[in-house]
Amino acid sequence: MPNQRINKTANMENNQKLPKIDDLDRQIINSLVVDARASYADLGKKFKVSPATIHVRVEKMKNSGIITGHRLTVEPKKLGFGVCCFIGITLRSAGDYPEVLAKLENIEEVVEAYYTTGAYSVFIKILCHSIDDLHWLLVDKIQSIEKIRATDTIISLQNPIHRAISL
Repeated sequence: MPNQRINKTANMENNQKLPKIDDLDRQIINSLVVDARASYADLGKKFKVSPATIHVRVEKMKNSGIITGHRLTVEPKKLGFGVCCFIGITLRSAGDYPEVLAKLENIEEVVEAYYTTGAYSVFIKILCHSIDDLHWLLVDKIQSIEKIRATDTIISLQNPIHRAISL
């Protein structure tokens, strides 16, 4: 029976077709990753197509889920968030994931969360103002979540590489 489940899962994955994109779509994505405020007119000139073509392509990629939004980025340190750290979380049971994730979502210092394999069940990224704030956050908010068995904190000293995927 386990082989049937594996085969069924593999068939489901093969049947899910990825949206098709061409070189123009890739160029548009790469340009928008660098500057999400680029106008369709500027992109049209750059790629020698009409602004309407750029508009249609961007809308197609939005509708297919390739483009999921436009984001403003800020420099956390300029806003007083001097401590960035990653916390590996071990759960008491794999079934505790939904409840723990819901509680982590309510902690505003948690800016990213990943459900992972390996040593940790969940890996989160935290931004806070100081080491004292981190200590309070760990003790009072994260480690007090009943279904968390253990945590392992890694403090980031710097972030020398930070980029979006390029196609």
